[in-house]
Amino acid sequence: MRIDQFRHKPFLGILRGIEPGAVEPLVESVLATALPAIEITMNTAGAADLIRQAVRVGRGRLSVGAGTVLSRQDLDAALDAGAQFIVSPTLVREVVEACVARRTPVFPGAFTPQEIYDAHLAGATMVKVFPAKFFGPAYLEEIKGPFQDIELLACGGVAPHNVRAFFASGASAVAFGGSIFRPDWLEAGEFDKIRQAIDALIDAA
Repeated sequence: MRIDQFRHKPFLGILRGIEPGAVEPLVESVLATALPAIEITMNTAGAADLIRQAVRVGRGRLSVGAGTVLSRQDLDAALDAGAQFIVSPTLVREVVEACVARRTPVFPGAFTPQEIYDAHLAGATMVKVFPAKFFGPAYLEEIKGPFQDIELLACGGVAPHNVRAFFASGASAVAFGGSIFRPDWLEAGEFDKIRQAIDALIDAA
């Protein structure tokens, strides 16, 4: 992942529980949008193979990362599969330290001011504020008061109706999952609906 390019198009899609047969058509649909990056969570069955598949289909035009990375074992499997960035729901220091050493972008999750600051000090590329939906954009605005130099990735509850507010409140980037990559659409193979939903969210920003 080129972090400068991600800052220019600061949107991240989260794929959890995706089936192998859906990867290729889904990635092709994503490539038809302005979405620059997707993560496949490591608690998805066969996640490493799915990451390999997504990297192959993306052909260098899409950044593919690993999410829910909670251990060094998860990290090694993700990187071996070709993951270009790493996301976690919380701060796992050995994961962040290894990513910093490899210059791999890493986005650990945090919520309280102390957690956010600890993740920043550990070397986070951006700190994923998760779950952002509970206090909404106003919480990010308050956090940015004392932490104006910490880049925040809002995750959890981001949707077309509030994505602009998250950016206005200080988010450097946003991430979204099931509200856009809906399980029923994935199961039915309705990838055009997913493409349209991605376009709608990015356009709303």
